Amino acid sequence: VEIWVNTLQDYLKEGGTLQEARRIIGDLGLKVEDAIGFAPWIVNDDNERKKAIEQLKLEMGQLAEIGCPRIAAPPMGATTGDALDLARVAERYRAILELSDKTTVIPHLELWGFSKNLSRVGEIQYVATEASHPSARLLMDIYHLHKGGSGMDSVKNVGKPLIEIFHVNDYPEVPPREAITDADRIYVGDGVAPIKSVLQTLKNSEKPVIISFEVFNKTYYAQDPLLVAKTALEKMKKVAEGV
Repeated sequence: VEIWVNTLQDYLKEGGTLQEARRIIGDLGLKVEDAIGFAPWIVNDDNERKKAIEQLKLEMGQLAEIGCPRIAAPPMGATTGDALDLARVAERYRAILELSDKTTVIPHLELWGFSKNLSRVGEIQYVATEASHPSARLLMDIYHLHKGGSGMDSVKNVGKPLIEIFHVNDYPEVPPREAITDADRIYVGDGVAPIKSVLQTLKNSEKPVIISFEVFNKTYYAQDPLLVAKTALEKMKKVAEGV
């Protein structure tokens, strides 16, 4: 499973402990493969960035305690406004990668297609390369590849060691790319995205890539969560057949 850091924080605030969380996860036969975080590590403001580093130290330490090896590092705080100097972004990404040397939890640079910064595959590739750290990794998403205009073929240009986990979903033919939103994401195979082709590109015989279903569809929110999970898994398996 993939969790949100905010959810873990809420659990802890309500009296839960990391040890208990790890026990519950294990008893359910689950493994937390990734956590979605929102620390604004990328911003130009020095004070805000220092706070974000401290936030990440805490969160990465907590995730290590529950056995989660990854945390998403999206361009939080830089989705609007000025375009950032990618060389500076690479320095900032390296700074949070260095946190992983102690916590063992790796921040994966996440592409957000709607963002002013890090909305294109070329941008996250540049940042990961220039960070010059062996743990640099990229987190991409079918919807965000479409929304940001990189397209699905761009995945072919990313070296396989950089991809350990990949978000899958689908999108309809309408609305058009410029107008589509997070809420328009749908089940894998229910839209027009060439998902099987993307999965073939991602296939790595040395280390299988984890695919994680992520949507923000209000229609699905109104349904029983277990039904949505079972439906999503069934559709993911179907589209992955023969890959």
